[in-house]
Amino acid sequence: MKALKITDSISGTYLLEIFAPHDFKIEAKRFAEKTFPAGFYYYSGSAQKNYNARLTRHLRKIKTVHWHIDHLTTNPDNKIINVFLFENAPKNMECEVVQTLIKNFNLDDSITGFGNSDCKTCVTHLLYSPKQLNHNHFIRLYQSTVSLIPSSNEI
Repeated sequence: MKALKITDSISGTYLLEIFAPHDFKIEAKRFAEKTFPAGFYYYSGSAQKNYNARLTRHLRKIKTVHWHIDHLTTNPDNKIINVFLFENAPKNMECEVVQTLIKNFNLDDSITGFGNSDCKTCVTHLLYSPKQLNHNHFIRLYQSTVSLIPSSNEI
């Protein structure tokens, strides 16, 4: 399969907006007892090299489950509906995005330990909301650094 060219950047931070139409469970041992409710999930991550490959991988439904987020993105019902790109942003930007979402949108950060094993600042890098966040408000907060990639097509 040919890799999708999403960005020319080598590194950066991203925010995946994932819609889950139904409650679901995941197989990760740490979260085996948790039921994830239907709604919108926001995952902040980064890649300090191979940024395009990382983003392309997240968009694929079929892949080896390696990271916590893979449990959400391989679920056949869940869909990545948007990707916000912070090209060439440093790794700590992923934590700033999480804190901004919690502060400005009151997103739920109760999924402790999800996707942040290398982070000493955040309790999680996966946030939840029953409603979709206001994109215009979010983009205004980062207007000089963020771009939005609508992601309705599966890779």
